[in-house]
Amino acid sequence: MKLDSYWLDTAPTCSFASEGPVEGHDDVAVIGGGFTGLSAALALAKRGASVVVLDAGRLAGGASGRNGGQCNTGVAQDYAALYAQLGAERARGCYRAYAAAVETVERLIREEAIDCDYVASGKLKLASKPHHFEHLEKTAELIRREVDPDIELIGRERITSEVGSDRFYGGLLHKHGGQMHMGRFGMGLANAAARYGARLFEHAEVTSIEKDGGAYRIASSRGELRAQQVLIATGPSRHGPFGWYRRRLAPVGSFIVVTEPLPPAELARLLPKRRSYTTSRLMHNYFRVTPDARLLFGGRARFTASERPSDEKSGRILQANLAQMFPSLASARIDYCWGGLVDITADRLPRAGQHDGLYFSMGYSGHGTQMATHMGQMMAEVIGGNAQANPWREFDWPAIPGHTGKPWFLPLVGTYYRIKDVFY
Repeated sequence: MKLDSYWLDTAPTCSFASEGPVEGHDDVAVIGGGFTGLSAALALAKRGASVVVLDAGRLAGGASGRNGGQCNTGVAQDYAALYAQLGAERARGCYRAYAAAVETVERLIREEAIDCDYVASGKLKLASKPHHFEHLEKTAELIRREVDPDIELIGRERITSEVGSDRFYGGLLHKHGGQMHMGRFGMGLANAAARYGARLFEHAEVTSIEKDGGAYRIASSRGELRAQQVLIATGPSRHGPFGWYRRRLAPVGSFIVVTEPLPPAELARLLPKRRSYTTSRLMHNYFRVTPDARLLFGGRARFTASERPSDEKSGRILQANLAQMFPSLASARIDYCWGGLVDITADRLPRAGQHDGLYFSMGYSGHGTQMATHMGQMMAEVIGGNAQANPWREFDWPAIPGHTGKPWFLPLVGTYYRIKDVFY
């Protein structure tokens, strides 16, 4: 079993990262080479700006290359709760932003001819308890009335036609959105950005950003450069001088296992529609079939950071959950096991804007594939002068109380969620 991301292990080799030292003077410096940073660099370079991307590790090697491979419409939290919290207009705006984000991903795949096995098969949220399905019914009624008529409730009598497991009581199908190979998509974005002239640096950890006249001086482990504008797209990174952002994010570990290739007949029996799936528990699971017929199965098995010993322990928990859900796979070999950090905000909504003159976009709270890609495009517009392009511009972002940058509270949150799952 490899303790590596399946997406990164099976992605094309990056042949377009810049060699030599970080130096020069650019229009825009993008800090973070994930989907946000690469999408922004692509959009800015296509507009004729000189752009440099600095990543502390591998391009698309953080959350962008370590997730579940889903690209979904729908907000990260329950829509009915969001509607009650924000009101009808703002809740609709949030939902539509995610729908637009999926369209952005699909557009970029077409325009840049990115070979990433994209399949528009929709997302099915599965009710783990009978009253979860009752809640999904109420949520579906609200979504259909307010913002998206093209959803479908699937009752218990039909759910086994979607998922070959007896553990679910129905589901809510979002028909738009899909899934893809995250490593290939990340390399496709990077290749496109480089093709339009962006300079992309790997293993260039940023150590300081300072005002320098009308520009910014950025020091990294590979040298220094100056830029007129800066976009912070680091997500939950623990590297660099970004304490203001870290105090506003809870970096929660999310863990994934991937099986050996499975027989086509078995996959056709278990997951005939090949959708993206997620369960309704707080400590939920998500799963899908990979392009080479493996089952990817993930979740927040433990509320801890992602480290190799922790990943392996979380992988054993996920393997047990997989066997409970699909008993016929109890003996399936696990070929990959890994973890990554999800940058969760207090209300699970993204944040984007400006702080101390620096632009930023992050906090996607587990729905980053589509929103990160979309916000890279939107922040390119914002940097170009169109502030209205940012759908999150009116959301303030206070620090999480008691959070100094190190998430000491995660084990407590995990215990709370596990207890609540028993009674909810």
